[in-house]
Amino acid sequence: MKNVKEPKTLQEAIITFADPDNALWYMVAKRWPNGVVCPTCGRNDVNFLAKQRRWQCKEKHPLRQFTAKVGTIFEDSPLPLEKWLPAVWMITNDKNGVSSWEIHRALNVTQKTAWFMLHRIRLAMQNNSLMKLGGEGGEVEADESFIGGKSRNMHKHIRAKRITRTGGGDKAMAFGILERGGEVRTMVLADRQKQTVHPVIKEHVQAGAALFTDAMLGYRGLGEDFAHQVIDHAIAYVDGRVHTNGLENFWSLLKRSLSGTYISVEPFHLFRYLDEQSFRYNYRAKKDNPIDDSMRFQKVMGMLSGKRLTFKELTGKVGETTL
Repeated sequence: MKNVKEPKTLQEAIITFADPDNALWYMVAKRWPNGVVCPTCGRNDVNFLAKQRRWQCKEKHPLRQFTAKVGTIFEDSPLPLEKWLPAVWMITNDKNGVSSWEIHRALNVTQKTAWFMLHRIRLAMQNNSLMKLGGEGGEVEADESFIGGKSRNMHKHIRAKRITRTGGGDKAMAFGILERGGEVRTMVLADRQKQTVHPVIKEHVQAGAALFTDAMLGYRGLGEDFAHQVIDHAIAYVDGRVHTNGLENFWSLLKRSLSGTYISVEPFHLFRYLDEQSFRYNYRAKKDNPIDDSMRFQKVMGMLSGKRLTFKELTGKVGETTL
């Protein structure tokens, strides 16, 4: 196996991965740090077929030959890794996101292909952690935000068609849970009713943890399971430790990327953009944890396996599957 030097900048990544061998062996090292394993049967005594740039399992079974892409977000993609890896670097490290049109121009692929590539990479960026937030005295914030166009920016006939209810009734609702000094988790919820919000908070937050929210009615009753404190934004935004400013900051970053980079996001794809922004937020550089662009890239490259998204699944023609 060829050892490939870790690139530290986008320029170094482009130069390094322009060599197909470098791109292949770099991905192999991240996917199989303990040696190549057959994705079908799990055997590790496989042979590398150099001319075909694939491996063959010694166990005789269907699909005994496989490439490094099999079982990852790259599976069945005709694009070479020389294009995929720079795309991963760009979306992982661009603070406000990167549009499909920019990927289209930078990597010389069609805009439709670039759009599909970015959604596949967002799938790899998903955090499926089962650890609850707020343990060992941690403080947790919960907050919601409505995502949608501003009515004052719409033409009259568009506004009449889209704005049919007051408040956030015509918008998608993003919900977030943030452990101060730790990670954020986000999802799209159907509404902000108690029966919708409470189960999500209980699923992700340790019972008894300090929980801070605003005065939304859907949060009422959380004091039975958490040390729940409320800040009423009609009166103040901060009262000592009681505030949701951490999540307000996250929503600001999210909306900057949605309004400035992605422009038009369909509600049924919103959760993917939440996954992207959550990843970058969770792996941001901090004084006690100086993460850089290279480290974020390496993290995503280690999260490629077991995730696959087909174009039919992405466009809603069939349901999504998990490997």
